[in-house]
Amino acid sequence: MSAKIRISLIVAVLVISYTGILSADDFKAPVAKVDLKDGDTIVFLGDSITHQCLYTQYVEDFFYTRYPNMRLKFHNAGVGGAKAWDALERLDRDVAAYKPKYVTILLGMNDGTYQPYNEQVFQTYRADMIELVGRISATGATPVLMTPTMYDSRAARSGKRKHDDGKLELYNSVLAYYGTWLREVAVESGYGFVDMYSPLNNLTLAERKTNANFTMIRDAVHPDPPGQLVMAYALLDDLGLRSPLSNIRIQPGKDDKPVARATGGKVTGLKKTENGIEFTWLANGLPFVVPEEAQLGADLVKLGHRMSREAIEVHGLDAGNYELTIDGQSVGVFNNLALSRHVELQSNSKTPQYQQALQVAQLNKERNAGPIKQLRGQWSQFQRHSRASRQLKENPENEQFKKQAETLKSKLEGMEDRISEFEKAALEMEDKIFETNQPKPRNYDLKRVELSATKGHVLLNGEPVVGARVTFTSANGRVATGVTDAKGSYVTRTGLLGGLVPGEYKVSINNSSNRKKLSEAIPAVYSNPQSTVLTVVVKPASPNEFNFELATTE
Repeated sequence: MSAKIRISLIVAVLVISYTGILSADDFKAPVAKVDLKDGDTIVFLGDSITHQCLYTQYVEDFFYTRYPNMRLKFHNAGVGGAKAWDALERLDRDVAAYKPKYVTILLGMNDGTYQPYNEQVFQTYRADMIELVGRISATGATPVLMTPTMYDSRAARSGKRKHDDGKLELYNSVLAYYGTWLREVAVESGYGFVDMYSPLNNLTLAERKTNANFTMIRDAVHPDPPGQLVMAYALLDDLGLRSPLSNIRIQPGKDDKPVARATGGKVTGLKKTENGIEFTWLANGLPFVVPEEAQLGADLVKLGHRMSREAIEVHGLDAGNYELTIDGQSVGVFNNLALSRHVELQSNSKTPQYQQALQVAQLNKERNAGPIKQLRGQWSQFQRHSRASRQLKENPENEQFKKQAETLKSKLEGMEDRISEFEKAALEMEDKIFETNQPKPRNYDLKRVELSATKGHVLLNGEPVVGARVTFTSANGRVATGVTDAKGSYVTRTGLLGGLVPGEYKVSINNSSNRKKLSEAIPAVYSNPQSTVLTVVVKPASPNEFNFELATTE
């Protein structure tokens, strides 16, 4: 049977099945939440957007930190330039061989061929996708259909490359059409479905109301790290994985002894102290932390609060301000009212668990940038050979095509050995991740403190410095800041509270967010937080004034 007849039959069968009269018992529910256990495999199948190894990396980060005792297997099966036909060519070895429980599919950006809607082009995509999904389902895996992402026409217009007006105006809507069709297939077939398109478009629209040049897709096609983080969030959210990390609630009990109720971990050794409370906390997981380059995306989707809420709530404290230290590290000062409402720690970079999660994210970033991308390079070679072979099959007498196919075939020699080598290297790096991601008992100490008012001014070569950020940092991580006004004067604050805890501090002075070039004028001996020569001692219960008269060296 020819490929064209086979595809036509597949389409015909699906059309009949979709248009037939169904009873209520025949309807299938799309996947509401993925059901995963230790040893299960997830394959991410796609094109260059998956080959970027970014949204897949961030999804992996979530599982590594949220479920450190469940070891899943992940396989990135993205190849740059891929269409649904290309995925079919490598399906058996690059997908089915890993025996996945779920296969996410992100294809369509290239299938639409970057032109206004073309019915023949869509029907080719439709037929190939139906065959692809059917073959994946036949392996026992559950397909998860994901809409194509956003084509950012404004970013394209801003670039140097000339684009067809029809493409600029209409291609993003073509992708919307493809995604809407995929949703229909997923719902009717009971598959998983992820809407990648809407969050990218909606967040971009919202941001452009205040910044007309905003984009998360600078080349118009491939989302940058913030955009890839939005994609990861969409995937996790649409597959039912959004949930808080933990909550600790402490309140007075019998005989005024504190009592703890917690989710996501266990509190032990809870006791009341002269100035507060102490306890040990062993969490079930770590906060969801992403590399710095993706942080904008995390902020846009409120990732910490929505996906990784790590809260502490303390009732019955005397009125006043309380410093929270974890394993001796100061993570903030909060008043009793804020603590009674709850304080969220998941995005607090000073907590030991945040730093531990950041190490996990960094290790996984290295894993994806190294052996995972190297492995995907092997499949890029395979795709080039597959396309050349198809071209030769359609033009069997063409000597140039014969030579090209032979050359590309020779490059595939030893491919299996190279794949094994890269997979072994990736596994070794993942072993390090699982050595790093195990939660540790953390000692929490909440102690009442008095904040001392602190102010001063900053001069540079005798002139007031405007818009400088003055940062006080103690050895145990206490941080207070102030920003100089038009006269070079500042007043410090610890978080939302005025003043800072008495003690010894290093002081660094550099630019605030609205004075980008100021740091260039302030010498590193004052601006570098690690090597600054400025130190002060803040005294309790008395006004503290620290004036800094800086000078540039000739």
